[in-house]
Amino acid sequence: MINPRQDLARITLSVLFIGGLIVGSLWILRPFLAALIWATMIVVATWPVMRRLEAAFGGRRAPAVAVMCLGLLAVLIVPLGVALDAIFAHTGDVAALVSKLPETALPAAPAWLGKVPLVGGRATAAWNEVASEGMAGLAERAEPYARIVATWLTSHAGSFALVVVQFVLIVALSGVLYAGGESWAAWVRRFGERLADEQGSRMVVLAGQAIRGVALGVVVTALLQSALGGIGLAIAGVPFAGVLTAVMFALCIAQLGPILVLLGATAWAYYSLGAGWGTFLLVWSLVVGLMDNFVRPVLIRRGADLPLLLIFAGVIGGMIAFGIVGIFIGPVVLAVAYTLLDNWVSGPTARQEPARPDGVQAGV
Repeated sequence: MINPRQDLARITLSVLFIGGLIVGSLWILRPFLAALIWATMIVVATWPVMRRLEAAFGGRRAPAVAVMCLGLLAVLIVPLGVALDAIFAHTGDVAALVSKLPETALPAAPAWLGKVPLVGGRATAAWNEVASEGMAGLAERAEPYARIVATWLTSHAGSFALVVVQFVLIVALSGVLYAGGESWAAWVRRFGERLADEQGSRMVVLAGQAIRGVALGVVVTALLQSALGGIGLAIAGVPFAGVLTAVMFALCIAQLGPILVLLGATAWAYYSLGAGWGTFLLVWSLVVGLMDNFVRPVLIRRGADLPLLLIFAGVIGGMIAFGIVGIFIGPVVLAVAYTLLDNWVSGPTARQEPARPDGVQAGV
């Protein structure tokens, strides 16, 4: 007969040993976890595209994987190359503009600025104060802040190289996942079945649908916002509209939105083009900057049939909790938790007790 104390000790030691293995494995893989999570999200979201490429190559997996990895690298290389090319091509213009800044005089505050409720008077006084001092005085005021920014950029200069290495690692892990996508998916589904039978497998499928829905909403909304923002800049005649459009797309993917670029262009339009074009860009900026609050949840819901409130809370809360990758993790976690809770609430509340021999129900 087995001693219960010995059995309890064996179970306790087994649990501690398994827990130690899990913690040790996560500790060893910690430098790669962020890249692995990103690679998993990218592969799950773009798997239908990879399958179509595989069919176009006659069912061969290797060329399709190569094309997908090159496409991921192009996401980093192409915008960076365009930005550097634009900077090098307009180096002379930028230098001439910087040399003319000390001699530039700001006009007096426009009349409409004083009519803005609550802040109109203060804004007009601040504008006129800066205009009286000129750009030289403004540069003198901004010098301490410029030093702080320069110090921060210098201390974080190595972070850019780290980001590049991380991105290359993401591409490499994505290639591995693309190459064995079916086997990895089958393993994850078997893991879900081991946890919760058929319901666990359904949760794995639901998580994949949520990831695809979020990717669809984020990327399509970013393309739509940056394209409309670029069109507005081009119509108003703002210089470097192409470069600013690329910057807006990057900010939209990072969930910062295009509003920063558009408001800067609006200020330039008021100063250089007049109140008409400035007002046009201001209205255009507000429409483009706020449209993601309506377009993105609808697109995400098309990919995953979940309540809009749950999607919105998952995207915003996940981004606050986990950073940019949280826009994928948040909806997935909430989708699985919501589905499990809904299935539990909708399930049978109690077993029906058999009728007594005399025909009287139990408890009556």
